[in-house]
Formats: sequence, structure tokens, C-alpha cells
Amino acid sequence: MPENNFPKLHNATWPGIVGKGSDSEPVIPFETLLEKTATAEVDGVKFDGVDIDLFDAHFSINSSDDDIKRLADQVAGYNLNIGSIVAPIWPPEGGSAMGSKEERAQFVEQVRKAARIGQKLTELGVRPSGVVRIDSASSPEAWLQDPGNNTLLIAQTFREAADAAAEYGERLAAEGEICWGGMHSWKAMLETLEAVDRPNVGFQADMAHTFLYLLGYNSPEDRLLPADVDLSNRDAMDEGFRKLTNALRPWTIDFHVAQNDGTVFGSGSHDKTGRHCLATDPNGKLDIAYHAGFWLRDENGELTKKMRHICWDGCMFPNEVMYKQETWNNILAAMIKVRQAHGWYEA
Repeated sequence: MPENNFPKLHNATWPGIVGKGSDSEPVIPFETLLEKTATAEVDGVKFDGVDIDLFDAHFSINSSDDDIKRLADQVAGYNLNIGSIVAPIWPPEGGSAMGSKEERAQFVEQVRKAARIGQKLTELGVRPSGVVRIDSASSPEAWLQDPGNNTLLIAQTFREAADAAAEYGERLAAEGEICWGGMHSWKAMLETLEAVDRPNVGFQADMAHTFLYLLGYNSPEDRLLPADVDLSNRDAMDEGFRKLTNALRPWTIDFHVAQNDGTVFGSGSHDKTGRHCLATDPNGKLDIAYHAGFWLRDENGELTKKMRHICWDGCMFPNEVMYKQETWNNILAAMIKVRQAHGWYEA
């Protein structure tokens, strides 16, 4: 049997920006991340592509058609494709999804711009799969001031953004992360998605972030594992993962492979969220290839094949680590194991 060649294996470029900047370490250039990604190789297998951000430090969301063509050529020059893209929906360019009318309009406009870029990249032949990633651009603390109405506001903003994205044939993936209001627990995330009720809106599962859904960070009442759980107890972990993934897997349209040690972390301007660990971190609580299966297979253990590509996400690592080629080779090795365990072959 041939080796699995789906889902395609992507690296993320936004870890070169997230948690970096004037109040932290310098931003890592986009070109450098492309070079590291393209150079990584394990037993003849290489990354297939990158998922990208639309942040000014890498590529502006206000770019022209000529700029988009140059981006496509730049990435293709490394024999890589582009997958999912991150829309910068936060203030001041964007706005809170549960904010004022003006703020919510800014949010929708940023999504519209991102969807246009996504469509152009697809038309240029360098983006065979992918979504536009969003969040609520709001804190759990602000959301808790009026949970019911704030969820309705977020849902309304997401609906308007979904309609804007649909004009360009794009889907939106709401990132499950504990630092975003209305998305900070598995139950809040599910309620938000159900309230949105748009066919082109789904869930982005990141293994490091969704792991903290089990532990109830920022929402103890929604925890799926006991407070005194032994995280080395595979049976207990599996029970929690089944509950989590059975609830959110039907909504999942984008998937990030990652590792977490059961703690939160923030750097630069980024709020504390599920700590991304290196694939080889001895303190990691996840068996990456095994636990990825909870998301990539259904409750009967059958492959869903919903994700045409999967992406490694590892934000807020020190630059010293990210400049080492060994880091990316180890990450690629972990990604390959996920595809070997939960992938498929297409001629």
C-alpha cells in the first residue's frame, strides 16, 4: 500500500508574530519561516504548505491583487501551498464581536478583506484547501458581564461575517481558545456555534487549546475532568476527550496539531492561554498521534476525512528555539505520525 498522502501537512507562520514584538522578542520574518518550513525533511517527507496570517508584519490584509500574486509566487517558490488564513479581527483595525455597532462592523469588514484574499489565492492555484480563522476578539471577563446577550451579539456578528465570507466562497473557523469570550469553554463554544447557525461557519480545534477545555480553565463549571485528575491516567483522559470531541467534532473544519503540558502561558501582548509545547517536550500531557485521532476519527473510529490539510501550531516559543532547524524537523516528524495513524492515500 502507498504511504498516506492526505491530509496534507502544513506549518503555521503566525508563531513568528504572536507573542512577539516591541514588548517581547523580535518578530520572525515571513521569509525565514518559509525557509525553515521548506528545509524540514524526515525520511524524504517534507511539509506540503503553510497556514498564514494577514498581519502587517508578514502580509497586509489591505494588499492589492499584485501583492497577492507576489505572495502566491513567493510561497510556491518554496514548493509549498497556502492553507488556512488568520483574519486580524481585533481592535484597532477590527473590533469586538460583542462590541458596539461600529466595532462589529469593523470586525465584519476585516473578515470580508481576508475572504477576498483567500479567494484570490485559491484562484491563483496555491490554496487547494483552507478556511478563514476568527475569534470573538473579546475577553472572558467582558463576556461574563452579560453572557446571554453577549453570546447573541457574537453570533450575530459571526453571521454577518459568514455572509460576507460566503460572497467569496469562504468558510469561517472559530478558534476554540480559553482567552476568547464566548469561546473560552467547550460549552460556551458550542452554544455560540449553535446560535450562529450558518453552513459556512465551523470550529477550529487546536490540540493544546482544546485540552484546557477538559480542565475548565476560565470556566471551572464546564470542566470535563475532575479537579484531582491524574493526567497520566489514560482512561480518565480518554473519557474526557470522548465527551469533548463528540460535542465539537461535528463542527470541526480546521485542525491544529499541538502539544500541551496542562498549563497556561502568555507572552508579549497575548493573553494567557493553553501553552504550546514542543513536540518532544517531556512534560507534554498529550500522545500527539493518539489524541489527534479523537478529532480526526468519528465516535466509531472511522476517518472523517473532513480536513484536507492539518497544521502545526506552536506559538510563543523563544526565537532561539524557532531558529533551530531541528525544531521544525521534530515537528514534521510528529505531523507525519499523525498522518500515518489517521490519514489516507489519494492517487
